[in-house]
Amino acid sequence: MSEQEYFTVHHKMSVNVEPLPSNEVLPSYEQFEREIPAPFLVASEFSHLDILNDHARAEMKSIDFKYVIDLLDAQNSKLNLLLTFMLSQQDNEQYRYQTSSFGASKFCYSADSALSVGTKVRVKMFIEHPATAVYCYGHVESNDKDGDDFLITIKYDLLRDQDEDLLIKAALYQQQKLLRQRSRDRDKK
Repeated sequence: MSEQEYFTVHHKMSVNVEPLPSNEVLPSYEQFEREIPAPFLVASEFSHLDILNDHARAEMKSIDFKYVIDLLDAQNSKLNLLLTFMLSQQDNEQYRYQTSSFGASKFCYSADSALSVGTKVRVKMFIEHPATAVYCYGHVESNDKDGDDFLITIKYDLLRDQDEDLLIKAALYQQQKLLRQRSRDRDKK
């Protein structure tokens, strides 16, 4: 992954953050790719198929294939339901937190206890839109006191390019959603 910084969007999303022992070394990129749990690989593939589905829907709308579009939507809903179930099996309540913000280079979450700066972590991110999940490694970049909690920032160390793209897409979706809401709020005034 490049050292590029990406914009960050404020949004709550479920993440598992598992601190690693201080003497544990991050796996090589090849080892990392081999250890990614199958549901995360499937989720990534589903997300790429969703992009193809969106293009096909747009093309069919122009020709008015309403029933075919409805069928595709129904099949997509079934697959997303199955995917959600598979991914829920990967969610470990012991390490579950909610992000306060995320982007394609780092994310922040609140916790009741601090993690030392530099601590290596294994991360599972469960993204609502596109419906997917990301498995990666990172480290604690900062640890700030926030009232009774700590605001912990995790910077990614091992993240597949396609998962980085998914995080960008998810951040853009949340940004567009926020902009649409602001526009509607302005129109109401």
